[in-house]
Parts: sequence; C-alpha cells; structure tokens
Amino acid sequence: MTFRVTVLTLFPEMFPGPLGKSLAGKALDDGLWSLEVRDIRDAATDRHRSVDDTPAGGGPGMVMRADVLAAAIDAASPPDDVRPRLLMSPRGVPFDQAGAAALAGGPGAVIVAGRFEGVDERVIEGRNLREVSLGDFVLSGGEIAAMAVVDATVRLIPGVMGNATSAASESFADGLLEYPHYTRPVTWEGRAIPEVLGSGDHARIAAWRRERAKALTAARRPDLLADRERGDKNGESGG
Repeated sequence: MTFRVTVLTLFPEMFPGPLGKSLAGKALDDGLWSLEVRDIRDAATDRHRSVDDTPAGGGPGMVMRADVLAAAIDAASPPDDVRPRLLMSPRGVPFDQAGAAALAGGPGAVIVAGRFEGVDERVIEGRNLREVSLGDFVLSGGEIAAMAVVDATVRLIPGVMGNATSAASESFADGLLEYPHYTRPVTWEGRAIPEVLGSGDHARIAAWRRERAKALTAARRPDLLADRERGDKNGESGG
C-alpha cells in the first residue's frame, strides 16, 4: 500500500519544494509514497475566499475559521480515511524519531499547515486534529514544519533508503546521538582519522562508536541519556 500524504495549506505552491528532491523526491517518483496538496481557500464560501477572522474575546492577529477549515478537511479526508490528522502547531506534542517511525508504519497522514494566530479550537476537537510541534519556536506557518515531518517519515518507508542499516545507526534510533564520521584523506590539516577506525577490528570499532555516541549525547543532550537510562531501569524491573 502506498504511503499517502495530504497537506492542507494556504500556500500550495510551496509544495513539493524540498520533498521533490533527494531521497523523498526519488521515492515520490518511484511511487513509494504520494503527495496531494490542497488549498484551504477552496473551501471558503465568500467571494474574497476568506479563511480567517478576528479572535473571539479580542486580542492580536487572526484565527483560522472552524467552518472553512473543517470543510477543507472533510473534502480531503472522508470518514473512512484511517490516516491520522496532524496540525502543525508550536503548542503541539514534540515530533521525534519514534513518532516518525510510527507514522511511517501506517497508511500516511493528513497534515494541516496552520497560519495566523492559531486555529479555532472547535475544529481541532471536532476533526480530531493531533497537534504536533518541531520544537520550542514559532514559524510563520506550518508548511516548513509539515515538510520536515514528511521528510523524516518518508525516508523510513521500506525501500526509500538505499542501505536499510543506515536508519538503525542514526541519531535517536536507540536513544543516543550518532557517533562521529570520518573519510579520506586519512590526515587533513594535521588531524588524523582515529586509529581504531583503520584497525579492521569490527568489535573494537563498534565499541568505540558506541562510547563516542554516549559521550556526545551526555555532552549535548543529557536529557536523552537520562530518558534512556530510565527506560533501561524500567525494563530491568519488569515495569
């Protein structure tokens, strides 16, 4: 079954953008996944194709209307569509590698690229939108975030990556940041490739990479290491 992505946006011309290049683009051309882009304004009912209005209770900015967005979602995703519905939002649950892997194992996704000050809460509740965030920062809109989610997910679909083992050794795959990489020349500006990598001893190389991954994670993302250690302890205790 082809992995199907539908993106709802006010700027359909932004797509496929980077998704049409590199691994994702080749996989798209090969039919390993499909991309449908819909203009939310097509669901507007007035001659100005309005999609937003002033916030109830006052305040800055504009809010995306529930009736227009719901109509756009309904047109793109009928009741029998089992794909999860995601709303790119800075207040959403953080999107991570585990989330990408879980999404890649499903039928696809319907992704709403939010704009303005926000989206009417009633459509979030009424259309079961799962709010997803890339991090603690705010973008001008959800399009770039949607592309990032799709790219992170599509590359995990079987057949997309040339080397199936690559994903297993990447950052976050086992709760650690990835180990350092080196290639030729052996010496560059007085800096040599670590001796162990040229030893041919695969067990030593694997151990070195593991230790370097742990050291990098401890220095840069101690939160990941703490989460991993908690998981190990829970596993040992049968929890």
